[in-house]
Amino acid sequence: MDLGIKGERALVVGASEGIGFECAKALLEEGAEVMICSRSADRLKQAAAELERATGRAVRWFAADVTKAGDVAALQSWLQQQADRLDILVSAVGGSQRALFGELDDAAWYANYEFNVMGTVRVIRAALEPLKKSAKGGRIVILGAAGPRMPYPHQLVSNVHKAGLIAMVKTLGVEFLPFNIRVNSVSPGRTMTGLWTKRIAGLSKQRGVPEQQIAAEFTHEIPMGRFGKPEEIAPMVVFLASHKTSYVTCQSILVDGGIARGLI
Repeated sequence: MDLGIKGERALVVGASEGIGFECAKALLEEGAEVMICSRSADRLKQAAAELERATGRAVRWFAADVTKAGDVAALQSWLQQQADRLDILVSAVGGSQRALFGELDDAAWYANYEFNVMGTVRVIRAALEPLKKSAKGGRIVILGAAGPRMPYPHQLVSNVHKAGLIAMVKTLGVEFLPFNIRVNSVSPGRTMTGLWTKRIAGLSKQRGVPEQQIAAEFTHEIPMGRFGKPEEIAPMVVFLASHKTSYVTCQSILVDGGIARGLI
């Protein structure tokens, strides 16, 4: 299927590894011109080299921490120098903190809010003017989580803030229509990224049991019986960023192996 994005310009934020990396790769494979961003210059440079080897396509990169307004301002300036327009923005930033309510002080709440919500806000703000100049209409795809549809235990701050991202998508999807910009999100379920491998290793060490046992405990709730893979999330992101979904906006699409089984 030709998604119609060959030659279009895309920025993927949070692309040094995991789902963001796979989104950048999938966009390159569809013929898009891809720029990538994340916090670590070293990891980002390595990711760009890996993407170029895998796809034979050039990749431009810029290191910025989206929790820092100054970094995002620098990203905005760089983006304006790179291209007169932007067609696709993928924001793959955010994370979770495993803790009970009583273990979370104000600093923990604010730090997670900066990462999950304000980071995405700043990225969209930086890319908005270039997106308005897209010839066929800009597209924003935000990576969220299945947690707001089926709140995970011990992940209170992430559940709350990722629910806020869905509200953002619903609101901006309408607000940006006069600019011919569509806004959607993809909500992955439990996906084996670096975050999960570290979490499983930490719990294994803490409890003195094999990592396979820890992974199995998190897997038993998933109807498909396994974790997802980053490369299984990326195709939905690219599809929503394509012209084949031209009548889709304000939506949050679950790619979760069936873990969130609510009707809404």
